[in-house]
Amino acid sequence: MSTNYSLLFYLKKPKNYTSGPKPIYMRITVDGIPKEVSTGKDCDPCKWNSRGNRAKGTTENVKTLNTYLDTLEHKIADIHLQMAKNGAEITAESIKLKYLGKDIQRKTLMDVFREHNEQMKALLGNGFKPNTLKGYNSSLSHIGLYLQASFGAEDIEARKLDHAFVVGYEFFLRSSKGCSEISAAKYMKHFRKIVKICIAHRLITEDPFAFYKNTAKARPKEYLTRDELDRIEQRTFSIARLEHVRDIFVFSCYTGLSYADAKKLTVYDIAKGVDGKLWILTNREKTNTTSNIPLLPKALTILEKYRDYPPCQAKGVVLPVLSNQKMNSYLKEIADLCGIAKELTFHMSRHTFATTVTLSNNVPIETVSKMLGHTDLKTTQHYAKLLDTRVASDMNRLEETLDNKKPKRDTITPDAVIGKIPVVSLQPCLNTDKAG
Repeated sequence: MSTNYSLLFYLKKPKNYTSGPKPIYMRITVDGIPKEVSTGKDCDPCKWNSRGNRAKGTTENVKTLNTYLDTLEHKIADIHLQMAKNGAEITAESIKLKYLGKDIQRKTLMDVFREHNEQMKALLGNGFKPNTLKGYNSSLSHIGLYLQASFGAEDIEARKLDHAFVVGYEFFLRSSKGCSEISAAKYMKHFRKIVKICIAHRLITEDPFAFYKNTAKARPKEYLTRDELDRIEQRTFSIARLEHVRDIFVFSCYTGLSYADAKKLTVYDIAKGVDGKLWILTNREKTNTTSNIPLLPKALTILEKYRDYPPCQAKGVVLPVLSNQKMNSYLKEIADLCGIAKELTFHMSRHTFATTVTLSNNVPIETVSKMLGHTDLKTTQHYAKLLDTRVASDMNRLEETLDNKKPKRDTITPDAVIGKIPVVSLQPCLNTDKAG
């Protein structure tokens, strides 16, 4: 592999040339093989110095032309140096293509995004879920609308993506599309994945997300208090559909199962655990991680209630779970009937299990994390709020521990301490008008 090259500027005689300026060409030679490239400039032959490869004279136009040729020479030198550093094959053709920018694969952002989504579609059920694909298709649509609104174009070359494009897209999501901080952050995460693909394929040389920082903060997770959960449990419903939905919701409050996991739960997912009692032994639908949960008495009661329920037997499941949309719609009715002002959703049962049922009853967060099927403790911390009651009980235990470690001494009461403080009369200070 050669690492040397030569560069020559010369005037090239065009076809049917008679007189006047000739175009200036640049000849790059490596291992005796030359490649020619037009500089886009011309010069009168009488003003050209063939020995110096530059124009002759001291006029402003000549100085400008020679400066331009110097710039091209430096650019070729930089290209050659970079190729040598990268260990690339150096030929006259490769230097020429690099100079012209034809060595870079000209792929567009929308092409890369569509290819990604097509691959994801082909892998549905084998690592990807339909809802994930739905989210990426929405992101593809948003990117298309942003290109039309901001650039008046259907697409853009991947290599033209920069920081301004990134922050402009986030602003478009927040303003024109009316996305919340969390929703915009989700779409930006999708876009960032596509950009990483472009970088990996060397369609982009610099990361446009390098100076971008997502400032969205996760909203506090809503959960039911003990009183609110009791109200739902103790309420009698005359409408069967509300009773079914209430039972399934309460079951998830005592197991932490998500909607998808509760819907697919079968008798084969329930078996005796290490303590000889019944457990739910399953894999989470979302992450396919193991989730083993001991069944509390209230959850067992609900399972027993629907053991012989015909719709459950027909589908081979243990609970008559409706569509997520209907479940959430009926939960709004249940909240109204129980006097709960919170926007009740099925996923709130998972938060309630993490916070009200387990953590507030001194179940360690590591145990809660394992039952929820989380792989990262930080995820559990988003679900489980550390209640003031838990802080109080922890500090009380600490106080008892410290008291037990202290040496036995005479008990000193606050009154005894106060009694030892000398009382200073202020009366002399008030008689300032009397002679001393």
